[in-house]
Amino acid sequence: MMSDVAKPQRYSTVNETVMNMLNKPSFGWWSIFVVDLLFLGFGIFCFMYQIYTGLGVAGYSHPVLWGVYITNFVFWVGIAHSGTLISAILYLFRARFRMSIYRIAEAMTVFAVFTAGLFPIIHLGRPWNFYWLLPYPNQRGLWVNFDSPLVWDVFAVGTYLTISSIFFFIGMIPDIAAIRDSVVGKTKKAFYSVLSLGWKGSNWEWSHYTRTYFYFAAFATPLVISVHSVVSWDFAMANTPGWHTTIFAPYFVAGAIFSGLAMVITLVIPIRKIFKLEDYITIDNFDCMAKMIILTSSIVFYAYLTEFFIAWYSDNKYEYDQFLYRATGDYALFYWTMMFCNGIVPLVLWFKKIRQNLKVLFIVSLLINVGMWFERFNIIVISLSKEFEPGSWGLYKPSWVELGITVGSFAWFFMFFLIFVRTLPALSIAEIKETLPVPKKNGDSHYE
Repeated sequence: MMSDVAKPQRYSTVNETVMNMLNKPSFGWWSIFVVDLLFLGFGIFCFMYQIYTGLGVAGYSHPVLWGVYITNFVFWVGIAHSGTLISAILYLFRARFRMSIYRIAEAMTVFAVFTAGLFPIIHLGRPWNFYWLLPYPNQRGLWVNFDSPLVWDVFAVGTYLTISSIFFFIGMIPDIAAIRDSVVGKTKKAFYSVLSLGWKGSNWEWSHYTRTYFYFAAFATPLVISVHSVVSWDFAMANTPGWHTTIFAPYFVAGAIFSGLAMVITLVIPIRKIFKLEDYITIDNFDCMAKMIILTSSIVFYAYLTEFFIAWYSDNKYEYDQFLYRATGDYALFYWTMMFCNGIVPLVLWFKKIRQNLKVLFIVSLLINVGMWFERFNIIVISLSKEFEPGSWGLYKPSWVELGITVGSFAWFFMFFLIFVRTLPALSIAEIKETLPVPKKNGDSHYE
């Protein structure tokens, strides 16, 4: 799969490229960072306003008491899944195309989980009581309710964040050590010295490192299935029409990988252009990711159609009316936006010229993420707005506070990512060197 890779001429070129990414930030980077902080500040303002005024400003109305906040939670947990897929699962399958992109995907995973974890707390309305969700001994005799989906989410997201963060950090240790040996300045050298954990690159260290990395990859792989399955059970365990179905676990997992891969492409294309990484992140990398999107898109679109078939075949009037309402009711525009972005748009990726056209691929990835956000919105809001009793039906309209916090969540995510590409190695120095020719032993230092 690496036949069209433009290989660097020297091993040292890889180090130089990564070091150049860590140079003093440019004016353009500062401009983007400041704008991002402005959006983040607006999101924080909306959150503080909600705390001061009350959860009533969130736009909740009976019977819809799960809205944009839970939509964002499911969306960001889904975004986090592709990092584990690209990094852990493809590592176990020895897919070489992952070597140039997996570090960015891992970082995206950790930052997306950081973002997802905020929304159950925001959704509580009284965020200072979030610790009630944590099982710990206390003198008040309080204990968590394991029947609550919020508690399931705490365990699922907490486990995923812990394993993903450790896996992310362990993979960077040899690269951080390489940066430590190259940087100038006491502060930087001390910073990278602490993070490198005294790595010297001995055979003993490499032997234990590769084993540890393999074990963590094997340990992280089941999380791709388990974590978003748990999130899907938040819905499937209820009797609400449109939720109570066994298809949700594989449906959510496939959708999470689908949206995560699209977000990786959305992030990698600008990074490749800005830092001139064409020799490392090749067209072949994007082509392989686009093929994976075709697969997951097919699974997701098949699930959409299966839901309608189940609603019809089950002869359950409530289920059938729910899906008919999705396609023709008050939120029909959102539903057909989801179908177009997630089912129709990815079909263009069957053509090789489209998969290898980065401008078109970038637009496709953006549309997929828009469609996946609306998918979560449709599942949550439409199902709640029209359940069993006509007298309890109602419409939900997100307030400006919810939209502001949503914008702030994207700014929160990109803030971490902007800091990451300027402080830590965004490319794996060690693994990229594995794709280069072996240095000659006759004294020729052409590759050294």
